[in-house]
Amino acid sequence: MSAAAADLRMRAPLKAHEPRQVTLLELVYALSEVTEDDREVVATALDMLRSGRVRLRGTFRNTPIEDLG
Repeated sequence: MSAAAADLRMRAPLKAHEPRQVTLLELVYALSEVTEDDREVVATALDMLRSGRVRLRGTFRNTPIEDLG
């Protein structure tokens, strides 16, 4: 497991309704650690953002999801 993936897992537990806040780079890097298929990385990232499980922070914080895909 990469340092980025471990970092995402080791952060303080969140309440069920709180989305985890990550940068787009952290999200893509962690997903790419578990799959070699770039299309799956993109599809999973978009699904996680649309579902509200994760929220972006940093440069892409206020970017509409449609502009990321």
